[in-house]
Amino acid sequence: MTEGSAQHRTRLSPAVSTAAGTGSPALAAVASWSSLLLVVQGRVVPGWGVSAALLAMALVLRGTLTRVGRPEAAPGLARKRAGWAQPVGRLLIGTAVLGITAGALGDVISDAKYHVLTPAGPGGCTAVVRETSFLMASGGEAYAVGRTGLALGTAGSWTVDDGDRPVDAGRYELAWGRDSGLLRINGTVTDPVLGGGSADIDC
Repeated sequence: MTEGSAQHRTRLSPAVSTAAGTGSPALAAVASWSSLLLVVQGRVVPGWGVSAALLAMALVLRGTLTRVGRPEAAPGLARKRAGWAQPVGRLLIGTAVLGITAGALGDVISDAKYHVLTPAGPGGCTAVVRETSFLMASGGEAYAVGRTGLALGTAGSWTVDDGDRPVDAGRYELAWGRDSGLLRINGTVTDPVLGGGSADIDC
């Protein structure tokens, strides 16, 4: 090993290594169990997909930190930090994997469909709908997506009888005001909206 590479290995402090090694999988774990989604160029990335991308980056980062190593100036402190950081990191990774798996299976089992509604509202605010159907029950959630393309939670939800998908069938109304919008879901005589049915779209 050259002197230059040895100096490069000592630039990373234990605190920085620990924060990076546990912080990145923590983000993936939180994202995997959160009601969020991302819209990229008109395409919807579900929360579990965002978490999968974060987890992949976290694993790459952990591998890089392992190769870089810990500073040789404080080996005792490095071992102490690694003693709790490694099991915590594994726990966070496991939590993220469970959340990703649960989210992906939920979308597959319920045949989830995502819709980016047009037109967009003031400031580029966009309404996104996730519709699901399983057996004779169906429902949906609305999300308000701003300029960042990220929605951190739902803006409203509803349930519909007999597995109906009103948004997929075009039975909805989206009206924009000066600062926000209102989404109304319309059922039918045979497949009424049983709960919810409207959502305030405010970015």
